[in-house]
Amino acid sequence: MSRRKVIGFLLAGLNTLGCSYFGTYLFFLLQQQYGFGNRDNLLTCAVHGLIYVPASWVGGRFAERHGLTTSFKVGFLTMAAAMLVGGLLHSLTGVFVTLFGWTIGMCFTWPALEAHATHGETEAGTKRMVGIYNLTWSGCAALMYFTGGSLFVWLGPRSLFWIPAVIFTGQLLLTLWLETLPHSPAPPPAPTEPHHPEEAALHQPVPPGTFLKMAWLANPFSYIAIHSFLAVVPGRSAELGLDIAQSGWFWAVWFLVRLGTFAVLWRWSGWHYRFRWMLAAFLGLILSYTILQLGHSLPLLLAGQVLFGLATGLLYYSSLFYSMDVGETKGEHGGIHEAAIGLGICLGPAVGAGALFLAPAQAHAGAYGVTALLFVGLAGLVRLRLRR
Repeated sequence: MSRRKVIGFLLAGLNTLGCSYFGTYLFFLLQQQYGFGNRDNLLTCAVHGLIYVPASWVGGRFAERHGLTTSFKVGFLTMAAAMLVGGLLHSLTGVFVTLFGWTIGMCFTWPALEAHATHGETEAGTKRMVGIYNLTWSGCAALMYFTGGSLFVWLGPRSLFWIPAVIFTGQLLLTLWLETLPHSPAPPPAPTEPHHPEEAALHQPVPPGTFLKMAWLANPFSYIAIHSFLAVVPGRSAELGLDIAQSGWFWAVWFLVRLGTFAVLWRWSGWHYRFRWMLAAFLGLILSYTILQLGHSLPLLLAGQVLFGLATGLLYYSSLFYSMDVGETKGEHGGIHEAAIGLGICLGPAVGAGALFLAPAQAHAGAYGVTALLFVGLAGLVRLRLRR
């Protein structure tokens, strides 16, 4: 692996650490210092997703037109500046200014980081790099969620701004170094041959393009569940009697399971072009989300986290794999993938917050609303499978 690739994966790991700390523990800050409950945190997450959708599209196009390292610099500089604003302004206004600036800056980084991981690779090399990329970001996400609660307690709430500011500034400096490194010599052009999906796709009653559409549908619903849950983790932890540090240790289980799922799916291809695996993952997503939102037994919640990590891991990897393996989408822009994720980040918490506005006396109205939305996604998935 070239030095440029190594630095790219280092940037992806650092980006995950900084963004995960602020993006997930922000809800604890809003709960403790500003009295936010589940409804307010869900609404905050929905606003974040609403900004994320157009910003990721713009960020992806910017990276394509102006270069990956230029997009890195814009994104890291914007995020670092946003964190400095939040660190200096001890107010709710400062928090939301930081949230807006960080969201926009982040959307200039992820599409470019994804493109950097696969730039100049053969088809086999692309699949390998995507596997390494998934393990990098998901491993760092699990590490930060596990340790983030302790950092929040030991270093204080303002560390939510200063730690990411240091990380993003370090990434900017790494990018400046990356620009000085020579590019690897281009490989000789391979003979142009029509791209075909792998052999397993040719022995299924469903065409490869339909698997791609099903994956594109399922992945945003995975993020609907993820962010609708992350926004209410402070409330769930309070119900269970967990402090912030304990919350980080306990709720990190599904992050770790997702990391392991990525590793297995990278090396084992038995799930490729098998609808039953995607259907099982979607059903597992609904069941585990319900357990995480309504369960009170710690062993049951641990089992729910295991299932949640398995389901979200397979649905995310399906979207990536089928996008690579079905030839018609090879030229699709990374910003579209991120915009679809942003749609899930916005839609799920928006439905949860709306349900709580409509039924404020029902503490679990948000969970019921999001669960109903997930069943709509399941119906759409089955409809795609049955349609000829």
